Amino acid sequence: MEIPEQLACLYTAELTETEEGYQFSVPASEVEQGSITPGETLRVAVLAKSDGTTEPAEPTATTEATAQREDPTPSQPEPPVSEGETRVVEIEDVGDQGDGITRVERGYVVIVPETDEGETVEIRIETVQPNVAFGTVIDRLDHAE
Repeated sequence: MEIPEQLACLYTAELTETEEGYQFSVPASEVEQGSITPGETLRVAVLAKSDGTTEPAEPTATTEATAQREDPTPSQPEPPVSEGETRVVEIEDVGDQGDGITRVERGYVVIVPETDEGETVEIRIETVQPNVAFGTVIDRLDHAE
């Protein structure tokens, strides 16, 4: 999956039905970490849950949403990681394509393929983009302490 530089946050949310239609909530942590701001206009891409079936996802299926800022500010802070850096992280979630997802300082997203939710791993940062980095596993440690 190609991830655009404007990626502000990545999370999993439950789609719920309301009287007016359907909605999903933005986790408070995304606002607290500064990924997005209340009242800000966002573009949202919804990726249906990929479970190997060919039928469309039910309206209440879990979806992974990426919010992109309509007009990203040119003075965005530098990513808190650098290529070649190693870190010990806990995988917080697994995306629809099976890649582990963790967050570091300021809610910055690091995607780590071939990891499981709750797993603690030592990773090497391989690629850094303004709003997301990709790492590879160096060592598998115990589950969350």
